[in-house]
Amino acid sequence: MADLNHSSAQTHRPTTTTNDSSSAVFLRKLQDNLHTPNSTQLAGILTLLVTGSIFLLLTGLSVAGTVISLIFFSPLIIVSSPIWVPAGTFFFLLAAGFLSMCGFGVVAVAASSWLYRYFRGLHPPGSDRVDYARSRIYDTASHVKDYAREYGGYLQSKVKDAAPGA
Repeated sequence: MADLNHSSAQTHRPTTTTNDSSSAVFLRKLQDNLHTPNSTQLAGILTLLVTGSIFLLLTGLSVAGTVISLIFFSPLIIVSSPIWVPAGTFFFLLAAGFLSMCGFGVVAVAASSWLYRYFRGLHPPGSDRVDYARSRIYDTASHVKDYAREYGGYLQSKVKDAAPGA
């Protein structure tokens, strides 16, 4: 049995060579890794080439059609521009204003919802940051107040020392 399988086995190359240059090692690894593609890989490559060619052809036709139509219709576009430029500007500004108001409305609803949940004590996302900022502002204000109390009298006494009649 072992003798039958021996005849169909692949011939192995020797692992040691006399030339150990880097290019020889690279070529040996490249040659060892080369294999014949199977039918699935060939079908995939063929499909890729066919669809790529079709898309390239359609892209060229689209660009050519666009250039030719611009050449033929540019006089009509230039002559009719006093009509469609103001109308286009008006509709663009109308659409931009409408979309802006919709966006501001969504932001207002979201902010109102967050504030409602915050003041009801439901702890919406980010409320810990707001609480931390509030405590920092309160601490800073109290430090400034204490500093003003401590050094405000000192400055007032210095002014009286400089101007005894004041």
